[in-house]
Amino acid sequence: MLGFVSSRRLLTALSMVVLVPLIGGAQDGDGGGRVAAHPPTTTETFHYIVEWRLIDAGTASLKVTPSGTSDYPSLHSELILESTGLVSKLYKVEDKYFGNYELGFCAISSQMSAIEGRRRRESSVTYDRTRNKAIYLERDLVKNTIVHSGEIDTPPCIHDVVGALLSLRHMDVEPGKAVEIPISDGKKAAKVRVEAQEREQIKIDNQVYKTIRYEAFLFNSVIYSRKARLQLWITDDTKRLPVQIRVRMNFPIGTVTLSLDKAESI
Repeated sequence: MLGFVSSRRLLTALSMVVLVPLIGGAQDGDGGGRVAAHPPTTTETFHYIVEWRLIDAGTASLKVTPSGTSDYPSLHSELILESTGLVSKLYKVEDKYFGNYELGFCAISSQMSAIEGRRRRESSVTYDRTRNKAIYLERDLVKNTIVHSGEIDTPPCIHDVVGALLSLRHMDVEPGKAVEIPISDGKKAAKVRVEAQEREQIKIDNQVYKTIRYEAFLFNSVIYSRKARLQLWITDDTKRLPVQIRVRMNFPIGTVTLSLDKAESI
């Protein structure tokens, strides 16, 4: 069931669907350059259908809101993942993730509230740029105990998964090229390689999209220990719309696919 799929892995995939003007740039790899800073001026919300083993297993929504001031722009993200239908009856998932960023998508903090079956967890990460540290704290709300706490070294500007992968949509990375982005989940930090693999046509709800397929190497002990592949299809046009995300894991989980359902802008 969807419960076998750790929500944190699903959130990793969901983070790549953000559709917001970039306010910073990723580090150069062997393809693609830095992106000029231009803060977003509107609030955008995106809704996705989560499919697992050919059934609708849940929904995901991501809201990105500009904050701060014109002199000191910042960004706030809200990511919500919920199981639905039969899957929800068997294993309820209701996770909420919040991120805050400075100009350049340098992470300030993140918080996650997770309801997964009988589990109730809250976790937070504070990114201290004066000491170049990420401070992590996770609590079990049922047992009222601390599950994990600690801090790690980070570069002066580090991204959480959401903030880091925002940049991909606005980078010119042609098939055969790649970029590296410094990412941390608060417990581990690494330069994550993102490859542009090939142009491909995909069909969603009877609509055909011309896309470029990317792969982000977050799994396999880079940031997350689980063995998996994370792929993203972004339209090969000026809109650069992320229309499909796929996480491929080994048995018994298998493949989880996210497809864009609706986009809103205010």
